[in-house]
Amino acid sequence: MQVTSLSPGSADALLFDLGRVVLDIDFSKAIACWAGHAGCEPESIVARYVRDSEAYRLHEVGKLSDEDYFASLRASLGIGISDAQFLEGWNAIFTGEMPDIAELLPRAAKQMPLYAFSNTNGPHVDYFSKQYAGLLDHFSELYLSSSIGLRKPDAEAFDHVVAAIGVPANRIVFFDDLAENVEGARSRGLTAVHVTSARDVGNALKALGI
Repeated sequence: MQVTSLSPGSADALLFDLGRVVLDIDFSKAIACWAGHAGCEPESIVARYVRDSEAYRLHEVGKLSDEDYFASLRASLGIGISDAQFLEGWNAIFTGEMPDIAELLPRAAKQMPLYAFSNTNGPHVDYFSKQYAGLLDHFSELYLSSSIGLRKPDAEAFDHVVAAIGVPANRIVFFDDLAENVEGARSRGLTAVHVTSARDVGNALKALGI
């Protein structure tokens, strides 16, 4: 869905991914932190790290404990750092708010309800819920994979969120930085905007008359 296809009055709710749409993240900070604790080069960790592993997916839907996920990383990365050191790097990825989002969200919230839908995990939820509490207060509800037990881009996940929001899918505008999630949303009838730069959210809201 291109921004040009959006128009005032065409939406009843806005649904936002969090990472790289609302909150800026930089995973290299986690790698650097872990490498520092392990006394190795970051490149050696990058070469072994598999982001979308089975353990990663299970952790994101609340079916694998933090301790077991960090144990899986300890084995796959070949580094003997503690759970606390893994957690330090894990949460270091959050680097601040995306440009302009702190201005855009309250403006949009005056016109229609805002929701968030994010693939995430318990430690990250604990961290960003406190660190960015003021920004997240603009959302009527957060649908988080670790809480609902479902992940994007699965059809069941989008259907669950649409039903919970309670408006027709085609009246929800969804913002995400990953193409597979945008396509997953569109396949379930949502209007979706692929966020590839900080300007994309603002442009879409402008097209909606916000």
